[in-house]
Amino acid sequence: MTPAVARSAGPAEHTAQTAAPAGWEADARARAARLEELLGDPYDNANPHGLHTLFDADARGVPPRLTEQLLADTGLGAELVPLEHGGLLTRADLLAQTLRPVFRRDVGLGFSLAITSLSAASPVWAAGTAAQRRHLADLLRGGGRAAVLHHELAHANAILRHEFTATAAPDGGFRLDGRKDVILDAARARARVVYARTDPARGPRSHSVLLLDAEEAPGGGERRLPRVPTSGMRGALYSGLEFTDFPVPAGALVGRTGEGVPLALRTLQVSRGLVCGVLTAAADTVLHSAVRAVTTGRGGPLARRWTKPLAGVFADLLACDSMATVVLRALSLLPARSQLAAAAVTYVVPDLLRENLEELTTVLGARRFQHRSPEYGALDRLARDLPLAGLGHTGAAACQAVIVPQLRALAERSWLAEEEPPPELFRKGAELPPLDYRLLGVAGGGDFLSASLVGSAARLAPARGAGGRHAVLAELAEGFAGELRALREQCRTLPAYGATRLADPAVCVLSDRYCLIAAAAAVLGVWEAQDGTDPFLADTAWAVLALSRIGGRLGIPVPHLPDGCREQVADELVRRYRTGRGCDLDATLLAR
Repeated sequence: MTPAVARSAGPAEHTAQTAAPAGWEADARARAARLEELLGDPYDNANPHGLHTLFDADARGVPPRLTEQLLADTGLGAELVPLEHGGLLTRADLLAQTLRPVFRRDVGLGFSLAITSLSAASPVWAAGTAAQRRHLADLLRGGGRAAVLHHELAHANAILRHEFTATAAPDGGFRLDGRKDVILDAARARARVVYARTDPARGPRSHSVLLLDAEEAPGGGERRLPRVPTSGMRGALYSGLEFTDFPVPAGALVGRTGEGVPLALRTLQVSRGLVCGVLTAAADTVLHSAVRAVTTGRGGPLARRWTKPLAGVFADLLACDSMATVVLRALSLLPARSQLAAAAVTYVVPDLLRENLEELTTVLGARRFQHRSPEYGALDRLARDLPLAGLGHTGAAACQAVIVPQLRALAERSWLAEEEPPPELFRKGAELPPLDYRLLGVAGGGDFLSASLVGSAARLAPARGAGGRHAVLAELAEGFAGELRALREQCRTLPAYGATRLADPAVCVLSDRYCLIAAAAAVLGVWEAQDGTDPFLADTAWAVLALSRIGGRLGIPVPHLPDGCREQVADELVRRYRTGRGCDLDATLLAR
C-alpha cells in the first residue's frame, strides 16, 4: 500500500495551475519532454530506467521500483488530477502527450501508474462530493494510487469477472460482500473505487460507486487474495480482494445510489480514448526496432522489399494517432457528443495495432525472438500486452454495445444531415476548454466524425479527375462518403433499439464498417487542418496511404497509389528514426 505523502508543487505544477488555456499545450509538451529526458536513452544498458532494466523486471515478475519512484517523484500523479483540484490535468489529449514517454517504454508500468488510477478517479471527478474529490486529489498528488474494482460484464475476462454486492445498512451506509481475483494494484493502492451491485434486478440502475480508503478501513471483513498469474502486462501487479459483511460508511457513496452504470459509460470515454492515444507510443517503439533491423549498417533509403510494410505501418500509426487525438480533443470541445467516437476509436485502434505487429514480424524476422533485447524485444511485449490493454473480446463487445443501439437513429437523424464540428477539433495549437467530467454525455449526441467526412469530401470534390495526388485523395474521400451513404440506407432498415441484437453478425458488420469510416474521417480532418508547419503532414502522401489501407480493410474500391507516394512515407520514417523522432503526428523528439 502506498501512503499519501505531502509534496510541494514543483515549477511545472505552478505553471499549469496559473497558465491560461493558450499555454496549456506548451506546458504539457514541456513536461513530456522533461519526462522523456529523465527516463533517458531506452537502449542504454547502463540506464536504470532503460528497456534492459524494464525487461529484466518483467521477466522476474517484479515492478521496476526505481522507475516507479522516479515517476512518483516527478509528480506523475498530479497529471491525473484536474486543474480545479490542484493538479495538472487540463485536457485529455494533453494528458496523452505527457504519458507517452512512459508507454513508449512499458505498457504495464503506464497502466499501473496512470491509467488504472485515472479510471478509478474518473467517477469521483464526475460525481463525487467536494470532500471526496479533495481527498483523492491529495492522495494522487502525493504519489498514492487508486484501484478500480469493476462490475462484472458478459463474456468477461479475468479482470471483469465477478463483482461485489453492497446492501443498505441501518446506519445509512452499506455492507459489502464479494470477491474479485484479478485487480491491478489491489495490494498497493490506498484508494479503492468499487462498482458494487446495489439492486439485484438487471438494468441501468443496478450498481453504485463506492470510494474506500484502505488506511481508514475498519478491522475485519477484508481479505487480500494472493497474486494470480495473468497473461499480459506484469502479473506481479495483479492480486485480488474479498469482502465479507464489510462496513462502508454512507460518505463513501459517489453520486447517487444506482448511478454506477451511467457513471461508467460517461467516464469510460476518457480512459478509452487515452489508452488508444498512448498505445500508439508503444507501437512507435516497435516500429523503430523494425527500422533498426533493416537499416543498421546501411545508408540511403530502405531496401525496396521493406518499403511497403514499413511505410504502411507508419501510415497506420498516423491514422491511429489522428483518431485518438481527435476523440480526446472532443472530450473538451464536444463533451456531450463524444461517446460514439470514443467507442469507435477503441474498436479500431487496437485492431489496427494488432495487424501492424503481425506485419512487422516479417520485417524483424528471427530478431523478434530476442525477447529480452532492448533493441528488438518490444514487439513480443506489446503483442502480449495489447489484448489486455484493449480488454480483448470484452472491450470490443463493450464498444459494439455503445455503437449498435445508435445505428438506426444515426441513419435517420444524423448521417448526411448533421453540421460539421468546429475546425478547432482537428487543429494543433487551437485553444480548447478544459476537460470537465460533469459535462460528458451518454448516447444521442449525434456523430461529428461522419459530418466532418461529408464536409471533407465536398471540399475535395473539385480535385477529382484533375490528376495527381490531390485527385487520388479526393477519390478516396468520395469513396468513404459513398460508403457512409450505403451504410445509412442499410441502418435505416434495422429493427428498433430494443429488438437490435448485439450478437447478430450482420449488425456487428455494420458496426465494423462505421468504425473504419470514422477513422477515415479523422485522417481527412487532421490532414485538412495542417498549416504547413510540418511539410510532411501537409503533403497528401501519408493521408493517401493511410486512407488506402483503411479502404482496403473496408472493402471499398481504392485507386492506385500515386508514383512515389509510398516511398515518400518510407523516407520520412527513416529520417525520423535517424534523427531520433517519434512516429506520431508531433514527430516527438526522443531521448537518445
